[in-house]
Amino acid sequence: MNKAELIDALASKAKMQKLEAKKLLDAYIQVVTEQMSKNEEIALIGFGTLTPRAQTERLARNPKTGTPVMIPPRTTVKFKPGKYLLEAMNKKKKG
Repeated sequence: MNKAELIDALASKAKMQKLEAKKLLDAYIQVVTEQMSKNEEIALIGFGTLTPRAQTERLARNPKTGTPVMIPPRTTVKFKPGKYLLEAMNKKKKG
């Protein structure tokens, strides 16, 4: 699903105009980005938790040439799915 499809789905589920759904999604993305840049965790109970995670400097290899390359330290995001999301994803289909 891409952003446009997500906007369509949000508008349909929330019974709102697509423009309103786009504004809502853009605002959500902006808030998450701001909080992650401040190293703040975002917990959506039942859905999951977004946690900033520091990665240390590490050695890797260039896949084309095979030469070693140092990857500088950086911050990334870890997503831990919540109970209800996992249950919905692993629900056995009857039939």
